[in-house]
Amino acid sequence: MSETKDVESVAEENYCIALQPICDAEMRHVADELLYRSSATATFAQVDDDLMATARVINATFLENGIENLIGNRKLFFNAPKEWILKPELLPPHPDQVVVEVLESVTGEPEIVEALKKVRKLGYDVALDDFILNDETRPLLDVATIIKVDLFEPVLEEDIAEYKSRGIRLLAEKVEDLESFNHYKQMGFEMFQGYFYARPEVHKETSRKGRANNHGAQIRILSELQTEEPDYELLENYIAQDPQLTFMLLKYVNSAAFRRRNEITTIHQALNTLGLDRVRSIVTTVMLANNGPASRLLLPQALTRAEMCQIIASETSDINPRSAFMLGLMSMMDLLMAMEMSELMEQLPLSQEIKNAILLREGRLGKLLNLVIAFEHAQLNGKSPELVTRLNKAWLESQKWTNEVMGEVEY
Repeated sequence: MSETKDVESVAEENYCIALQPICDAEMRHVADELLYRSSATATFAQVDDDLMATARVINATFLENGIENLIGNRKLFFNAPKEWILKPELLPPHPDQVVVEVLESVTGEPEIVEALKKVRKLGYDVALDDFILNDETRPLLDVATIIKVDLFEPVLEEDIAEYKSRGIRLLAEKVEDLESFNHYKQMGFEMFQGYFYARPEVHKETSRKGRANNHGAQIRILSELQTEEPDYELLENYIAQDPQLTFMLLKYVNSAAFRRRNEITTIHQALNTLGLDRVRSIVTTVMLANNGPASRLLLPQALTRAEMCQIIASETSDINPRSAFMLGLMSMMDLLMAMEMSELMEQLPLSQEIKNAILLREGRLGKLLNLVIAFEHAQLNGKSPELVTRLNKAWLESQKWTNEVMGEVEY
């Protein structure tokens, strides 16, 4: 009996959480969906208890870390099982920021509708996930503020018309390409979820003309940042040629995060104040964030991956944490700059170890990158609960750091 309890307690620790971005019609990052993914392993059974999953997510997000640390002032979509809807007192705090997401398995029973009315009165938005309109679900329209439409299922125009006539906002799920994004935007959808913005054609259409297409200038800055001892005078000259990058760098270094008495007014002062490691991460972040909305949506994932790699490397003795950070960041640089990875690797003065890790997944760095990417996709079969717990902790720390950095480059 005690052995069974031990197995169950270990299994309960074996899960992953993540955030999936939600953007508006202008591709601005306006919300996130909080995802709980049980990590199925070869040793322990998959946990599929909705109540347990919800409790874990609430504990990790709202109690241990604080919603403001993870997402700032964006909205957070939160999957609420039927049992939690019937007991609104169990819902997480921050009703002005949390969207209660009703799962597709929930129908419009009178007790559910009444409970959701109470949820609305408490100030929460109510979203219907993967909603399909039929006689059983129609009563839910009376309490919904948002409907999430799965684009992998038939989308009926008459249903969309009814939702819009009721003033319900529409969110398109599983948006896979720019064509779908534009089509449903024209239909009146206001929010979009999916990885369409990770495709090159989105970057070509949404990149900021006049600077974002100047890959040569960006490569020169990135190249200088990756050298062991960057030439600050040369770097200052490169940055000065980009007014937007200069403005955002000075804005960041004069932010409340540094609590400086005297204002920093030159690039030279900014570089000296930040220090080499911070210069690498901040300048790269600001530069890529200014590329346009597609890059800005991808950046949080890239920064979180980079910081995760660095945290995990710092817990070992055989991987340089700075190399690990650049590994994580550079592993998504092809998407951020809409260039072939092999072409980027030729132009950037990275170590052969980092290049082999990114292109071939070889060596210690290759294994580290594979581990972090596996965590991102909740594909941790056979990994120990202790390792999954470490990865969860590293992800939460990385997400908080990413939110802080992105908050400083928003404008």
